[in-house]
Parts: sequence; structure tokens; C-alpha cells
Amino acid sequence: MSVLFATGGDPREAHGRHFVLTCLGDSLTAGFGLRPGQAYPDVLERLLREEGYDVRVINAGVSGDTSAGGLSRLGWALREQPDAMIVALGANDGLRGLSTRLLESNLDAILSRLASEQIPVLLAGMKAPRNLGAGYADSFEAVYRRLAERRNVLFLPFLLEGVAADPSLNLADGIHPNARGAEVIAQNLLPLVRELLAQAEARDP
Repeated sequence: MSVLFATGGDPREAHGRHFVLTCLGDSLTAGFGLRPGQAYPDVLERLLREEGYDVRVINAGVSGDTSAGGLSRLGWALREQPDAMIVALGANDGLRGLSTRLLESNLDAILSRLASEQIPVLLAGMKAPRNLGAGYADSFEAVYRRLAERRNVLFLPFLLEGVAADPSLNLADGIHPNARGAEVIAQNLLPLVRELLAQAEARDP
């Protein structure tokens, strides 16, 4: 189903329905160090509403969470009955050098559960620090590509594309995006989220 874009008026007239979009992630999603309303899920909701979507974006990010933590919280996240979900987990797995096999297993279990619930997914990839070795970093990144292909889900290869390693877009810790960085993340996600919501709309009976 094609999605029409509107610059004003009733958003329900533009897209025909109300959407609930949940962002399942870690501190990058939660908005560590940012003021309320500055995390990328908040920015994404604003951008979508400006385009005429009647959408509620739920921030289900928990600082310090790993892929295992995200899997354990999935049932809780599904209580909000989301129409679609962004899965952005794994940064802490990489920082801790955790097993890429476990990362893949946890993320695959999340995608499997969402598929069983017929919830469209956008998978956001992550990169591991290169100081852990090129072999580990390459194996880590490959997990996301394999899962996106296997599960046939929308895919953003790197959540922090254009943000990572740019001091002007990150907090002093050099890890977490600042408000400007969150804006960049939301803008990068936006084209794929339009597709994601189109998928959700097409699943309506």
C-alpha cells in the first residue's frame, strides 16, 4: 500500500489510522544524558507528525541493556500492542566483547517473536569497537546483515551512521549522541520508518 504525505490537516485523513511504534533499545535509544524530548524516538515522533502521521512512538530503551536484556523485556514491550517496532540492540554486547553467537541468537529470538505476532520490524545494526580485533568486529557486524536477510526485515546497517566519532554530535563521553546527534539518527531512520508504517498499514484487515 502506498503512503500519502501531507503537510497539514487531520493526520488521520492523511494516513487513515493511528500507529504505535515501539523503539526497543539501550542507552542510545533511551537518550542517555539528554533532556526529555531529545532522544531519537521523540524526534522521530515529531518528524512523523509533521508529515501527517497520527503516531505514538514509545521509547523502550534501557541504559546498559544487552541483546539478552532486550529479549527479556520483549513481552513487556508488547503490552503496548505496537503496530511496528524498531529493534536497536547490541551496542553493549560489542562494548563488552560478548559472544556474537549469543548476540545473533538473542536478536533472532526477538525477530521470531515479532514475526509470530505479525509486527513489522526495522532492525538497526551496530558496530563493535575495532580494538577488540578485526575478526570480532567483522563477525559482529555480519550478524545484523544475516538476520535482516533471513527474517526479511527492513534494515539500517548502522544506527550511528554519520554520528559516531563526530565530537559535535556526541556527548563528552564520545559514545552517546547529543541532541544534534539524535536529530541525525532520527533523520536517517525516517525513510525506512515510512516503509515500516506502510507495512503496518498494509497488514490491517
